[in-house]
Amino acid sequence: MNVHFSYKVNKTPDVEKEINQQVEKIRRRLQVFRPELIHLKGIVEQNSVREGFLVSLNLRLPSGQMAAQERSPNATTAIKSAFEGLVEQLTKHKDHLRNTHRWPRRSMDRTRPQPQVPFEETVAAVQPPTVSSEDISSYVNANLGRLQRFVERELRYRESVEQLAPEALTPAEVINEAVANALGDGLDKPERLALEPWLYRLSMRAIDDLASRTGEEPGSVPLQRNQRAPNVRASDEPQLQYHQPDEQLIAQDIIPDRGTATPEDIAASDEMISLVEAALLSAPRQDREAFILNAIEGFTVEEIAAITERKPEQVRVSVNSARDHLRKALPIPNEFRDKLLQHTKTA
Repeated sequence: MNVHFSYKVNKTPDVEKEINQQVEKIRRRLQVFRPELIHLKGIVEQNSVREGFLVSLNLRLPSGQMAAQERSPNATTAIKSAFEGLVEQLTKHKDHLRNTHRWPRRSMDRTRPQPQVPFEETVAAVQPPTVSSEDISSYVNANLGRLQRFVERELRYRESVEQLAPEALTPAEVINEAVANALGDGLDKPERLALEPWLYRLSMRAIDDLASRTGEEPGSVPLQRNQRAPNVRASDEPQLQYHQPDEQLIAQDIIPDRGTATPEDIAASDEMISLVEAALLSAPRQDREAFILNAIEGFTVEEIAAITERKPEQVRVSVNSARDHLRKALPIPNEFRDKLLQHTKTA
């Protein structure tokens, strides 16, 4: 975006800071336009002390031009008010561009070409990059543990409420199915910024699809399945690999990392999550999913709406309902319960 401001007053740090902040705000709203085709011009002047400061803005886009002008005794107030007026015009202009192709003009003049596609599909708009196979592989390699914990939690919940037979599915099967669907050509790829919610949604779909393929009742037990828990710890070799006496000491061995959680912190966190899972077993499934994705996985309301294919308003209601349910059902002191639930107050 090409920005040019003229000052007919003394340029103070407060005025310059306010202009930079407002320019960044409006820049985020103009990402759909090609940057080289955007021109923003502004003038800050003061004719007299009685009239105060006058701020004039002019924004030129590939699809139109808009202007705003505000006067105030304070320079920063005039700048903020002028940009607010410009943002309001820009919002209406973008809404008009999105829907222009749907409204055929009724005027008698048919010499001008009529819009046939949305503005986002024209050459003046920036096309956000979509997810590629390399993006999917990079994310899975870096976040496989987190995705696996989420899948394990979902499988545990479905087994607890008898929606899925015990050991009917493994986390590896679900993740393999989700990644295979993501890498395939049968689904439309989202933008790169929406990669993580998209993979979580595919994982939830994979659980439902694989569960339906088994065709088993939750209470049935196939004869060929071993119901004993597998013994996955054949030796203590992994524990002995942390440090060997004959190895050379390095700085990382003797200097503690204060940013790393201690085993006690990890155990306390795991125990708290287990308590939350147990308390949410009696909550509705949609409320539980929304709360888990928000409080434990850290997704925003909009991202949860994309994962669960619901409206953001419905997600907010579900998160608040689950939080109220936990306040009544969670068997821990009030101060710890409030500390846990404060992470979802923004919902």
